[in-house]
Amino acid sequence: MYSALRGRDLLSIADLSRDDIEAILDHAAELKAGRARPRPLDGRNLGMIFQRPSNRTRVSFEVAIQQLGGHPIPIFSQEIQLGQRESTADVARILDRYLDGIVARLHFQTDLESIAANAAAPVVSAMTDAEHPCQILADLLTVREHAGDGATVTYIGDGNNVCSSWIYAAAILGLELRLVIPEGYEPRPQVARRARQLGLAEIRTWPVNTALEGTDVVYTDVWTSMGQEDEHERRRQDFSELQVNSALLQMAPPTARVMHCLPAHRGEEITDDVLDGPQSIVFDQAENRLHVQKAILSLIYAP
Repeated sequence: MYSALRGRDLLSIADLSRDDIEAILDHAAELKAGRARPRPLDGRNLGMIFQRPSNRTRVSFEVAIQQLGGHPIPIFSQEIQLGQRESTADVARILDRYLDGIVARLHFQTDLESIAANAAAPVVSAMTDAEHPCQILADLLTVREHAGDGATVTYIGDGNNVCSSWIYAAAILGLELRLVIPEGYEPRPQVARRARQLGLAEIRTWPVNTALEGTDVVYTDVWTSMGQEDEHERRRQDFSELQVNSALLQMAPPTARVMHCLPAHRGEEITDDVLDGPQSIVFDQAENRLHVQKAILSLIYAP
């Protein structure tokens, strides 16, 4: 088995090479097909820190750890009070004495990096304000399954953590990623700098009709993420022309597939008829979180 990920943290898509990503996707496909049944976590305990609410992330990681032979230990925000009851560094040092690894879904990337710096065991990002690497790896598997290698992906929405991870993945893999983002909601400047280091010449935004011409995938996300609730009405107005509905979808080829990382605010960024329609692969995408996370953990803990 490809072993370059053995013992490593996964804090950002940008930390991965093309070979790393392809190894994860290849192994995820094997696991999904039942061609491999590894148990690298036998006798191991993994902590799962959740500062943010979670459905798919918690359940998929907990099932993944169990299916790989491990014991998942969920740790919630009110219990750990990261950075309040104890410093982030102290929490990491203590957990590192008990656990064989940490999966962390946190508010801030800086806290994730502090945990990784103070823990010898592997640390895996389950989302922060900056990135959502496991989501995008699952998305890449879904795109590969439904549109093949070399697909064109059109991302419509906010330049948020999901968008940032997509940009890094596109830079590493050479994918065509078309961004349809309202002015003022572009990704952070440091994302553009990192993407250039990874080989992406520029982050370009497209008019929606041009972006959808010939695209293979139409991808959207919520307009208002957790922690942005006070901006909800302003965002509804600023993004109102970018709702993924049947009229917008007609600008894309009939073969285009629709993706959403969920949870969806039905009737805002996407309509029911599209989310539940024949072009939607949203629930295949959600299922692939499990297979990709199993692959990541299998490769990190490979014997």
